[in-house]
Amino acid sequence: MNKSTLIRSTVAAGVAAAGLTLGGISLAAADDGGASSTTSSSSSAATGQRGPDGGPGGRHGGPGMDSAALAKALGVSEAKVTAALQAVHDQLEAGKTHDGTPPTEAERAAHDKAMATALAKKLGVSEAKVTAALTKVRAAHTAEHRTELVSRLDAAVKAGDLSSGDKASVLKAFDAGVLQPGPR
Repeated sequence: MNKSTLIRSTVAAGVAAAGLTLGGISLAAADDGGASSTTSSSSSAATGQRGPDGGPGGRHGGPGMDSAALAKALGVSEAKVTAALQAVHDQLEAGKTHDGTPPTEAERAAHDKAMATALAKKLGVSEAKVTAALTKVRAAHTAEHRTELVSRLDAAVKAGDLSSGDKASVLKAFDAGVLQPGPR
């Protein structure tokens, strides 16, 4: 294998690993509907942040959801949102076992609806408002992931490790949902 092929393979593997990480975070959020998915609103919220116990997630215990942004969108305190997310997560996950298979779109939609309904009840706001806020926060989270990916890809192109065509292909895959669960 020549040096160029080795470099491209290594970078592609790194990009794929990053995509799988993003996908894993998004799948975890989709699996629990984002209920335990709370992180700070800092730029580090998008990837790899660890919770206070060293486990996945941000300062409130889960990947994918920015509780501060959700609280702002709902007009309630972050503490109230964090407590409600944890309670709803515990309620929805009670007795469930996970075999590692990603949920189907129908399962994800049913879980998201159940989560929105339960959060609305716990927070004293309408289900429509919760659904809109979750959609807004998830879209912002995905946009942040994409921005970080573009930055990493730009650096790889500048370093000569990837071509601009490689970058375009990776972004096309990201936008199509290949490197994360499909558009929500």
